[in-house]
Amino acid sequence: MFSSSYTNNESKYDQRPSGVEMMEETEEQKRNYEAESFRLHMVTWNVASADPPDDVTLLLHLNSPKSPDLYVIGLQEVYSRPLRFMLDSVFDDPWSKMLMDTLAPRKYVKVSSIRMQGLLLLFFSKLKHVPFIRDIQATYTRTGIFGYWGNKGGVSVRLSFYGHMLCFLNCHLAAHMNYASERVDEFEYIMDAQTFDRQKAPSIVDHRLVFWFGDLNFRIEDHGMHFVRSCISDQTYDLLWSKDQLTMMKKKKERILQEFDEGPLDFPPTYKFDRNSDIYDSRLYRTWFGFTGKKRKPAWTDRILWRLRHKAPPPDEQSENTVDQEARKVEEEDGDEDEDEEYPLRIRQDLYTSNMEYSISDHKPVIGVFTLELRKMFDAPLVRLQPEGDWSADIDAMVLYSPLQPFSSSAWDWIGLYKVGFTSVSDYLTYMWVKDDEVAFNEEIIQVYVSKKEIPVRGGECVLCYYSDTLQCIVGISDAFKVQDSKVASEEGLFPEKIDALDKTVSRN
Repeated sequence: MFSSSYTNNESKYDQRPSGVEMMEETEEQKRNYEAESFRLHMVTWNVASADPPDDVTLLLHLNSPKSPDLYVIGLQEVYSRPLRFMLDSVFDDPWSKMLMDTLAPRKYVKVSSIRMQGLLLLFFSKLKHVPFIRDIQATYTRTGIFGYWGNKGGVSVRLSFYGHMLCFLNCHLAAHMNYASERVDEFEYIMDAQTFDRQKAPSIVDHRLVFWFGDLNFRIEDHGMHFVRSCISDQTYDLLWSKDQLTMMKKKKERILQEFDEGPLDFPPTYKFDRNSDIYDSRLYRTWFGFTGKKRKPAWTDRILWRLRHKAPPPDEQSENTVDQEARKVEEEDGDEDEDEEYPLRIRQDLYTSNMEYSISDHKPVIGVFTLELRKMFDAPLVRLQPEGDWSADIDAMVLYSPLQPFSSSAWDWIGLYKVGFTSVSDYLTYMWVKDDEVAFNEEIIQVYVSKKEIPVRGGECVLCYYSDTLQCIVGISDAFKVQDSKVASEEGLFPEKIDALDKTVSRN
């Protein structure tokens, strides 16, 4: 059964209910009969300013028979020296480019991303889900150097997935053993500081499901270096759990932490390693008086946790100080509870592990794979669109689109032409303004004119996407269709590769 509990063994969840259980759950099954499962693959990695590795097959499980529906990748300490950071603000940074180039041929689209200095968060979706991802917003909070510097803090992406509000928060918190309380304070500050424009889920805690992950920097207290390394060598990780600072802070009744679940730490601590090796820290560190042999104790600094919104406790279980506050919010909670019952959302963790094969950083990446079971709040896009007739750069073309549901259209809405395998919303071949280029419409079908000058001479498999400026997302995607090579360009030798070859010949002469 699905719940907010976790497992590393997928087969445990393949059990079928008994006949009695099936009879008892008839009413719930009637409510949930349309529930579907979606696979989410998450990565957190402090990359220590390193450039991307050549191969990320193992990191993204690209050879897995179960391909994810969604990828969420959070990085910390992406190289951000001033010159590189300026270039990355104009062009895609090397990590984003590598991930887009890897996932786009597999028909994943980068839906959203946000960067704050070394913190980077990317959200990818299979193309078929893109029209059902809405209410997208991204924000950031600095906590470094009195809140003015972005080397520490949190970046988040929030969105609705088939109507269910999700939030992904990637954090890099204060370092060093003695700063556990400061880390909790920073996390609470980030949770309070990050707000969103739209009325639905205006703060992080208002979302149905929140993922908190990143280099959280919690360490292992009390145990000495020898004991910690012996436990790692013997794979008796459970002997270290009670002294993990995050676990300890939860036991200290830190309410915000207790609301988050995490899978068992059944993998080696992910920090700190000698670079280009799988050896824990063995370096000598320079001090004011020369070198010291002190080494960093291994720790699970890199984590993935989640919070599934639950119903509010009954009044008799609440403290007297909170009853009035909860009563003031009763209407909102009643609405949330009705939505939770009508459109349930459940989560299961299928895998929680580190990947020791990557050694470019002093951290190892952590991977979490989840199954989300939910009932869609809608299953039709806002817009249906298709090309009319044959398309090539030799003739003008038309797009037909039909609004399937009412939505707030804008003069800034546009339709983009994309190659199949495009990387992101901005990776279009051409676009046309919907309102400016409308040539005919009725209540059901609207025609939009496309000049042949806007169609690329080199054809290929393409799709059309309708982008809503009000909603800031794609709300409709056509089926793939063929744009033909331009016959005129072919006859006149104007294909790009021929022009490039001619340019090179001229430059050599």
